[in-house]
Amino acid sequence: MASGLSPFSFNLRHLAAVAAVTHKGSVSAAASTLHLTQPAVTQAIARVESIMDVQLFERRTDGMTPLPPAMALAERVEQAAELIGSRRVTMAQLRAFLAVADSGSYAAAAAQSGLSQPTLHRAIGDLSLILRRSLVERRGRGIALTDAGRRTARNFRLARTELEAGLDEALGQSGGVPARITIGAMPLSRARVLPRALARFNTAFPAIEIVIVEGSHGELAESLRDGSIDMMVGAMRDPPPGPDLTQRPLFEDEVIIIARAGHPEAGPARDRPLSDLAGYAWILPSPGAPLRTRFDEMFRTAGLAPPPVPIECGSVMMIREILMQTDFLTLLSPDQVSVEQEAGWLVSLGAPPGGFSRAVALTTRAQWRPAPAQAVFIAELDRAATEPFASAYGTEREQICDSDR
Repeated sequence: MASGLSPFSFNLRHLAAVAAVTHKGSVSAAASTLHLTQPAVTQAIARVESIMDVQLFERRTDGMTPLPPAMALAERVEQAAELIGSRRVTMAQLRAFLAVADSGSYAAAAAQSGLSQPTLHRAIGDLSLILRRSLVERRGRGIALTDAGRRTARNFRLARTELEAGLDEALGQSGGVPARITIGAMPLSRARVLPRALARFNTAFPAIEIVIVEGSHGELAESLRDGSIDMMVGAMRDPPPGPDLTQRPLFEDEVIIIARAGHPEAGPARDRPLSDLAGYAWILPSPGAPLRTRFDEMFRTAGLAPPPVPIECGSVMMIREILMQTDFLTLLSPDQVSVEQEAGWLVSLGAPPGGFSRAVALTTRAQWRPAPAQAVFIAELDRAATEPFASAYGTEREQICDSDR
């Protein structure tokens, strides 16, 4: 969270009291729902307000009227409660289990969380009883999560994310610290659209923290599912990555064949038969990446065996250095190598025969509800995706952008 205020600072039952009063409209109705006394509900709300240093309700003789921070927080608390699955779970148990799940051992979890190992053992044992499932099992001298434990860990991480979003939104509604946005950027999604959207958003909202997490599609998809990142940008997957994730195309990206200056195939623009290009080694991403799939299809459709790919790589910096020292070929977006082409290090051999495009998409969790700041950033991303690109040298380029290879 941008504010540094952790969900672990709160009692889950106290947060549930805020949500219940918000939705029920009175302390008495909330107390009945939560099976608590009215003074307990009142004290719970006062405690949350004290920790947040925000007024959540307007006290009136005829009841309590939720203010915007309470309404923002209540929705997220209810979402978190559904993910947790039992109102008997405490924040201490949630924290202890995530510490063990994230660190992989009780010793590491104790060092990370500051909780003692006996406290962690007791909390997870109680949690297993409450949820009626085994969460952790012994593996030799270590431990591992059971299948149920892995599912529970994912739900708890998403619950923590919902609570973080709720606190951020409530603080933003009160004029406090706004939300943080965490974006997953695939290997080649960082050429133009994402940086442009980030620059504009930061100019408009300089106090909002932006975190960029780089990685492959597989790595980022798991982080997205766990709630560690809010969204990711990169090449659209076909078939889609699963029913729990939603892809939305931003724009179509064209790629070109790139080689070093002085490459045997370099020279005047011409149609190069695939049979000529098949005689060279290529550097491309691993099998399964959209670009690699299209590359293999291109040669097979022409009745040719795909040429060798002795080096599999998604790093543009690494690809650039290898190309400059060898006769390797690759496929890249023009934006990604505009500076290298201007400097005369790399040259374009033109578009692949028949053309070559792929959709660049925004991927989010299927049931994700963006916070206001996140929605504004997504609007900036959409805006940047529709604009032409002017390079550092002043030439207007086509509407193309680098993406996950």
